[in-house]
Amino acid sequence: MAVQPLNADLIKNSKLKFNEDVIAKIAGMAIRDIDGILSMNGNVFDNIADKIRSKEDITKGIDVDVGEKQTALDLEIILEYGKDAHQVFENILHEVSSAIESMTGLKVIETNVYISDVMTKKEWQQQNKNNESNRVN
Repeated sequence: MAVQPLNADLIKNSKLKFNEDVIAKIAGMAIRDIDGILSMNGNVFDNIADKIRSKEDITKGIDVDVGEKQTALDLEIILEYGKDAHQVFENILHEVSSAIESMTGLKVIETNVYISDVMTKKEWQQQNKNNESNRVN
């Protein structure tokens, strides 16, 4: 069966919208492997919720404002000690905007990164291990 071309009126009268959580998840997945980021931070409620969940929330520390054609993001991270914050910032800008724009067509017009802490990888792993032992499965 051949695919019929879409009706021009249908295209003109239809919209594709994205929930803020979807954009936050795309951003979270895009930055999770960037060198120099130990963790995304959230607010107090996110940290409490993490203690009762068995998995970490990939959208923790990401706030998103989504419009019809554009989006803006605020990210809160823990920077690994010794890493170049400017390079990490540029990597975040590139990875997040590329992922969001290619998957959604939304233009990323602003990305603000707030570095809330700096730790060595060893300190972070120890803190993470302590949090794991306090978490309810």
